Amino acid sequence: MTNKEISLQITEMTCAACSSRIERVLNRNEFINAEVNLATEKAVIKYDDTQVNKSEMIEKIEKLGFGVREERIEFKVSGMTCAACSSRIDKILNKAEGVVSASVNLTTEIATVNYHPDLITPDKLIKEIEKLGYEAVRRESAENESSEARATKKMQNKLIISALLSLPLLITMLDHLFGIALPSILMNPWFQFALATPVQFIIGWQFYVSAYKNLKTKSANMDVLVALGTSAAYFYSLYEAIKTIGTAYEPHLYFETSAILITLILFGKYLEASAKGRTTEAITKLMALQVKEARVLIDGKEQMIAIDEVNVGDTLIVKPGEKIPLDGIIMRGSSTIDESMLTGESMPITKTIEDNVVGATINLNGLIEVNVTKREEESVLASIIKAVEDAQGTKAPIQRMADQISSYFVPIVVGIAVVTFIVWITFVSPGEFEYALTASIAVLVIACPCALGLATPTSIMVGTGRAAEHGILFKGGEHLERTHEVDTIVFDKTGTITKGEPVVTHFEGSNETLQLLASAEANSEHPLAKAVVDYAKSKELTITEATTFEAVPGKGIKANVSGIDLLIGNRILMKEAEVSIDLYDRAVTEAEEQGSTAMFIAENGKLTGMISAADTLKDNAIEAMKQLKKSGQELIMLTGDNQRVADAIAKEVGIDRVYAQVLPDEKQEKIELLQSEGKNVAMVGDGINDAPALATANVGIAIGTGTEIAIEAADITILGGDLLLIPKAIQMSEATIKNIKQNLFWAFGYNTIGIPIAAIGLLAPWIAGAAMAFSSVSVVLNALRLKRVKI
Repeated sequence: MTNKEISLQITEMTCAACSSRIERVLNRNEFINAEVNLATEKAVIKYDDTQVNKSEMIEKIEKLGFGVREERIEFKVSGMTCAACSSRIDKILNKAEGVVSASVNLTTEIATVNYHPDLITPDKLIKEIEKLGYEAVRRESAENESSEARATKKMQNKLIISALLSLPLLITMLDHLFGIALPSILMNPWFQFALATPVQFIIGWQFYVSAYKNLKTKSANMDVLVALGTSAAYFYSLYEAIKTIGTAYEPHLYFETSAILITLILFGKYLEASAKGRTTEAITKLMALQVKEARVLIDGKEQMIAIDEVNVGDTLIVKPGEKIPLDGIIMRGSSTIDESMLTGESMPITKTIEDNVVGATINLNGLIEVNVTKREEESVLASIIKAVEDAQGTKAPIQRMADQISSYFVPIVVGIAVVTFIVWITFVSPGEFEYALTASIAVLVIACPCALGLATPTSIMVGTGRAAEHGILFKGGEHLERTHEVDTIVFDKTGTITKGEPVVTHFEGSNETLQLLASAEANSEHPLAKAVVDYAKSKELTITEATTFEAVPGKGIKANVSGIDLLIGNRILMKEAEVSIDLYDRAVTEAEEQGSTAMFIAENGKLTGMISAADTLKDNAIEAMKQLKKSGQELIMLTGDNQRVADAIAKEVGIDRVYAQVLPDEKQEKIELLQSEGKNVAMVGDGINDAPALATANVGIAIGTGTEIAIEAADITILGGDLLLIPKAIQMSEATIKNIKQNLFWAFGYNTIGIPIAAIGLLAPWIAGAAMAFSSVSVVLNALRLKRVKI
């Protein structure tokens, strides 16, 4: 018996019964002895590792409804050359004990791992990757890209040297193809050997290293095909050259095939690296927005300090034309702010005292003092960068099929190449070794698993980046894929369709009555009271202090202003005070029928006016609904408001189906009901009470002006609250999926057609190599077309 001990951090334990329950379940196994401490939230477990698996213990804890501490880490992985590489790393990491999930993105060369730190460490994860022959280092979110630039520069230099050495060999093909007489030095086998050898074993050494590492772990990637194909051509040519020693033998040389193949493949990889760099432009642009220094008020003096030294509560001085360094609240001054980086809206927004401002937006024309509310790593910009990075690092479901095919691709191609060689040398051209060799080499180098591996991630990267430029944040590739499948969209009302800020829609009475009304309402915290006060201020009326104030729940308020007794409220309040409402009863009824909240106003027992206020529709709400209806979406509104108000808003905005007076927990039930009808449902909301429904829906869409909880529960975040971004999100999803399907069609079609053509001898190896190199480039270039999609 081998005794081991681990300590697990348990989450979501609320009482002693929780810890006892975990102990009881774990200790049922005779090979486990567990003690759970509620205060420290730790489980110390002794177990026999020959009988018990650590992952099984975690599963038991999670089945009880508790969590085990989980962390996320990203690694920069170098040495991957095709989809087979990323699939192998993906498979090994997901098998590692303590790993919850792992995803490897070939395009970004990023491995994202969710793991239990109590079971496995980042160093062990790195070792798992290194065992496969790749290099991995921990990646910071604001990673310095200079290493990638250096790698691209190094590749460029190797390409230039390879091209210079291969050019004379390329000229010798004129003799092979057209019988053109060339200088004897060019046709000398040892001259060709001298040119081809450094290309094969210095420039092309990377293919041998990668092939060896893959074969050592009983797998194969594209480099195995390249190494096999070029080596066959090189060593057969060397054999032919040796046969010329001391004889007049006319050799059949293929040095140009091996050298030109390596040069073309390097050229393809260089173009691919350059194009892939452009797929990450969205993140690069976002990172460029970050401010490096801030002007902070310290002891009454302005000082420029590094942004990472600024703390919550510090006061920033932001001058006209400067970027606002961090998220905060304006404490002094007013200005217009350019928030186009956040919302995509070109029109600047006026901000004044107590208004929120976002870091990296531009202060246009006023000096403002800002109280910092979030540090750099917690800012809106940081969360946007993280959301885009996360989306670009995840795999869409459509990619799994391509990855699965890629994992079997290379062994199948090697098998086809062997069969091709046997068929040619046995049946097609019996005894003609050269013909059999060139056909099999062409098969090896025409095959391109890279195109399959790049088809999905490149489109996902460009698509999510393009969406982010418009203020649409997809949390992952799977959400980008699912969005275009939505056929039913459910909207919350307040704060989603409407602004969530009531405004006065109708007033009848004198300015004196309005002044008294506003003075009384100034003491109330009700949103409608703020609307009344703002309305009076817009009329430039003076607000005076009320002598007395009393809120009457469900009815209105009572107050005394300047010696006048005021009653402001509904019919019930007026009836109780025996105030006749006949004069304004019809006006109040009409306002209520239009979805407004209306109040009577009485002075010293006599009716003197009425006022109504309503939550107004967001700009573009009607146009957004028109666009969604036009695209075939069924639109539904869910609200806790009463039926009359809900119907009025729905009619105004163009929504046909309404669920009113729905409690927060019932919103989730309504979504589940729609899903049970076979509908693919998207939920759009902004509040805490929308979070369960957002999480339940097939696609949850959070309005970026809402609560952090709602945004966390959603799959897509719409920055700035513009509802027109919802049809744009669907359009972006459709465009991206269409682009992915084009890429996959090209990748599958290329290999399906190319391999048979090579096998029957219609492709020279160097043409096959060129085609292979450009197939992956074409996939990346097609993905880059998404940058020009108009949404």
